[in-house]
Amino acid sequence: MHYQGSCHCGEVRYKVEIDLSNPIVCNCSYCERRGSILAFTPAGNFELERGEERLTEYRFNTKNIQHLFCADCGMESFSRGATPDGTKMVAVNVRCLEDVDIDSLTPAPFDGRSH
Repeated sequence: MHYQGSCHCGEVRYKVEIDLSNPIVCNCSYCERRGSILAFTPAGNFELERGEERLTEYRFNTKNIQHLFCADCGMESFSRGATPDGTKMVAVNVRCLEDVDIDSLTPAPFDGRSH
């Protein structure tokens, strides 16, 4: 399905084609504190429409995931990374997508602490 997404203030906006049937909640030290629900899509299914210049980056642990925040409101609505085989992916915070009924989702736990 196609969705529109944004940070809280709207300075960062994107459109994405993404499957929301298998979202996750991760228990790593970072995700657990952030409380997002994540869904993943190949980078080619993601188009940043506005706000590249507003993004600031945070990396931790293996430094493989580019956590991107709006410099104005601080919201991380998506991050960029790659699968082990090198396929570029985008992780979208489903809570930042428009017109998604969060209560209808059944996110699976992911043990990020052990990875």
